Order: sequence, then structure tokens, then C-alpha cells
Amino acid sequence: MATLHRMGPNLQLIEGDAKQLAGMITFTCNLAENVSSKVRQLDLAKNRLYQAIQRADDILDLKFCMDGVQTALRNEDYEQAAAHIHRYLSLDKSVIELSRQGREGSIIEANLKLLQEAEQRLKVIVTEKFDIATKQEDLPQVERFFKIFPLLGLHEEGLSKFSEYLCKQVANKAEENLQLVMKTDMSDRRAAAIFADTLTLLFEGIARIVETHQPIVETYYGPGRLYTLIKHLQTECDRQVEKVVDKFIQQRSYHRQFQHVQNSMMRSSVAEKIEPRELDPILTEVTLMNARSELYLRFIRRRIISDFEVGDSMASEDVKQEHQKCLDKLLNNCLLSCAMQELIGYYITMEEYFMRETVNKAVAMDTCEKGQLTSSMVDDVFYIVKKCIGRALSSSSIDCLCAMINHSITELESDFREVLCNKLKMGFPATTFQDFQRGVTSAVSIMHSSLQQGKFDTKGIESTDEAKQSFLVTLNNVEICSENIMTLKKTLESDCAKLLSQGFGGEQAQPKIDSCLSDMAAMSNKFRDLLQEGLNELTNSAIKPQVKPWINLFLSVSHNIEEVSPTACSFELLRWYREGAVGTNSSYFPAEKYNQNSKLENGWAKTDWHSSLLCCWYTPGEV
Repeated sequence: MATLHRMGPNLQLIEGDAKQLAGMITFTCNLAENVSSKVRQLDLAKNRLYQAIQRADDILDLKFCMDGVQTALRNEDYEQAAAHIHRYLSLDKSVIELSRQGREGSIIEANLKLLQEAEQRLKVIVTEKFDIATKQEDLPQVERFFKIFPLLGLHEEGLSKFSEYLCKQVANKAEENLQLVMKTDMSDRRAAAIFADTLTLLFEGIARIVETHQPIVETYYGPGRLYTLIKHLQTECDRQVEKVVDKFIQQRSYHRQFQHVQNSMMRSSVAEKIEPRELDPILTEVTLMNARSELYLRFIRRRIISDFEVGDSMASEDVKQEHQKCLDKLLNNCLLSCAMQELIGYYITMEEYFMRETVNKAVAMDTCEKGQLTSSMVDDVFYIVKKCIGRALSSSSIDCLCAMINHSITELESDFREVLCNKLKMGFPATTFQDFQRGVTSAVSIMHSSLQQGKFDTKGIESTDEAKQSFLVTLNNVEICSENIMTLKKTLESDCAKLLSQGFGGEQAQPKIDSCLSDMAAMSNKFRDLLQEGLNELTNSAIKPQVKPWINLFLSVSHNIEEVSPTACSFELLRWYREGAVGTNSSYFPAEKYNQNSKLENGWAKTDWHSSLLCCWYTPGEV
């Protein structure tokens, strides 16, 4: 209690100070409120002053525009007249309505009427002048009046009229080029690709127009308007592409060739089949046409996207998606895309036939030159496959490429691998000398039959040697096929990466290509498995019967190191090698034929050949 009594005076002082502080805060608050209210009044007065000034300026501009447009029209200065009209159209309509209600309302009403009449008159003049310029093909005058349309609020009409003029230019040039095509001599150097060249000229002409006039459209019409211009140009492009494609189908007999191919694929008679060489130039031209089309469409897509991005920088996500849908619809559904898809659809079937028939010819004409480790069909078949896949790749169509990769996998895995598999199924034949080892009776029978004829018949031996060589060459072929497939896969990975880096294919292109390439790797493994099966057959037929007698000779040597000295053991092994392995073998393998056939062994030194020990004890052709 004593402490509380002592704190009493201090609390009274604190209470007084607090009241004094509260009074100061209240005063400051009232002062701030008074000042802020004055500031608000000043802001209101300022805004009203600005509005009054703006109204006065608009009234002055209105009169200035009325006087200026009359003078400009008299002087035929249409650009200046359009600028005055544009200024009039930009005025605040509410201000104009308020001006009509003032004391000078009648004067302003008269000025507005004159301006409206001048606006309509100028629109008619600009339209007429533009039409005259287009008929005279006066490009400077066309561009002059094209720039005036947006000042009068006629953006769509200006773009439509200008596009119509440009489309006429495109049509005239395309018709001229098509007439040149019809007069082209078939012996000309570019005759085989004349329709692809015609499409190229069409696409280059449109691309040049877009590049030339894009700055004008963006400057005078604003961003986002280029799409309208390109939309009209694409419509004309579709019309001209249809004409070129129709002429191509007619001149190259494309549909008839396709029907012939379909019939040939269902027939087994060689005489009734179409010659694959007849399809080669047509297929090349189709891929070239599609490649040029893809390049053109990619150019158009890039230009429209860049134009949309400028206008959509502050737009909502819905607006951006709508623009993207319009772009996709324009390019994916245009007649150019549809026509190329139809041609490529026919192309894939014809290319498949071309590949299959030429591969069959390569297999039928298979030869093996003396001293070669593989036969000719391996190089021929993979040259054909790489040519067909490369041609599909040159079309710049990911779907076309994937289709041809799948067809090539089917051809190699089903047909070509089956040829190799059938040869290996014939097995590695045994010779008369092996028959002598395995059974004296059969060998004596062969010798007796030969002696009765008065000579020793070596035909069976020679044919057996050929069968052995064929078996070994087939094994080499299988191995090289597996390696070639992986090499082709790596090459395609690099080429496809370049193609995708250029913007072709879209988002789903990479997964499609990866799937096809993984199938190629699996096919290579199947050839590797076939190789292993062949090596197993070779081991069972040739190596095991040959090695077993040698092992039996080695069994007579003591394996107990303690019973004999190392020197004696080495001597026994050396004697066994000279007398058993080499001595016994030398009666069956003449020295000159070791050298002759050793190349086949060397060719397999890097594979599973080592696992079969064939490089040590076996020489093909004399087992």
C-alpha cells in the first residue's frame, strides 16, 4: 500500500501527459482532414479544368478537321484528308454530344454533318481509286490507297481488296508457270521434277509477298491483321495447288500407277507386275513436292505466330487459345495439306512395293565373288532399304518416315531374314572324310560306287564344299545385317534430330520416331540371335566331331603333375599336338587349302567365332 501511495503523484503526471498527447493527436487529425479535403477539391477542380480544356481542344479539332478535310479533298491530298477523318473518328463521342447541347450547338452540328459527308465521300473516292490502280496493276498506287483504308476504319475491307489484288497476281504467275510445264520437253534435265519445281515457284512467290507486305500491314493495320491477309492468300494457293496436283496426277498417271501397284501386290506372276524402276522418278518427285509444301507451311505458321504474339502480349489466355485454333485450322485443313496427305498415302504403298520387289530381285541375283566374306545381296538389300527410308525422310513428313521405317522392318525381319534362316536350316554338311571318321561303311560304299564307274567322282565333294561355303557366307551375311541395322539406326537418329530441330513434326514426332528406332534395335537383336543359332549348328556339325578325337588322345597323357616332371609334361603335350592334333588333321586338310579358306575364319575373328574355337582347329571347306 505504501508503494501505491508513493506512485500516486507519478500516475497523475502520466494522466496529464496522456490527455495532452491525445489533444495534440486530435488537432493533427482534424488538420489533416481539412488539408485532404482541400486537396480533393483541388483534384476535382483540376479534372474539371482538364475536361474543359479537352472539350475546347476537341471543339477546335472538330473545326480544324472540318476545314482541313475540305481543303485536302480539293487538293486531292487523300492521305491528309484521311488523317483528318481519323482524328474526327478518334474524338470522344460524349464530348461531341455535350458540345451539341451548348450555345454553339447549331454550328457544331453543321460541322459534324460536313465531316460525315466528307467521310463518306472519301471512302468512295479511296475505293474507286484503289480499284482503278488494281486494274492498271499500278503497285505504288495500290499500296498508297491500301494504307488509307485503316484511317477510315475500313481495316477488313482494305485487307480484303488488297488480298484480292495479290491473289490475282499469284494466279497469273502460277498459270504462266503451269503453261511452261505443259511445254517442257521430257528430255529436259529438270523434267523429272518439273511439278515439284512449279509448286516451289508458287510457294516462293507467296512467301515473297508476305515478306514484302508484312511491315505495311503491321504498321498501318496493327498487329494480328496479318492472319487475314495470309488467309486470303492461302485460299488462292489452294486453288493453284489443286491445278498443279491434278496435272501431276494426269501427266504422271499417278492414280493408274497406284492401281497397278495394288494389283501387282496381289499377283504372283512376274509378267503381270509393274517394273519398280518405273516408280523411282515418280516417288522422288512426290517426296520433293511434300518437302516443299512442309517448308512453306512452316514459314506461314512462323509468320502468323510472330504476328499474333505481338498483339496477344496483353491478351487473355482464352484469346491466345482461340488464335492458336484458328492457325491450326487454317494450315491443317487447307487443301494443300489434304492434297499432300493424299499423295503421300499413295506414295507409302508404292514405296513399299518398290522396296519389296527390288529386295526380292537383289536376293534372286545374289552372288558371292571369290575371296569375299559376304554375298552381294547384303549390300544390295541395305542400299535399297536406306534409299527408301532416305527418300521418305526427304519428304519432311514424320508420319511418312515412320511408315517406311515400319515397312522396312517388316521386309527385313519377315522376308529377308526368312531367306537367311532357310539357308541356315539346310545345316552345315558333312564331307566323305567325316563320314569315314564316323562310319567306315558309308565311306566304303561311296568309294566302291566310284570305282565301279571307273573313276573317282568328286562332284559330291565339290557340291558339299559349295554348301559349306554357302553356310559360312550366310552366317557372315547375318552378322553384317545386324551391324548394318544398328548403323542405319544411328544414322536415322542423327537425321531425325536435324529434322525435328527445324520445327517439323510437332510435339508427337519424337515419341513416334523413338518407337520406330527401338523396333529397329529389336530387329538387330533378332539377326544376332539367328547368328548364334547358326554358330551353334556349326559347332555341333563340325567342331565337336573334330575336337572329340583330339580330346581322346589327350586323355592318355597323365594329368597328375606330381607323377611327372614339368619338362616331361610339356614334352608329352608337344608330342600330342604334333602327332595327334596336327598329324591326324593333316591327312584331312591339305596345306594349300588351309591358306585358301583361312579368309573366312579371319572375317569372323571379332564375333562369337572365338567361342566356338573354330579359329584354332577348324578350316572351312575341308572338314
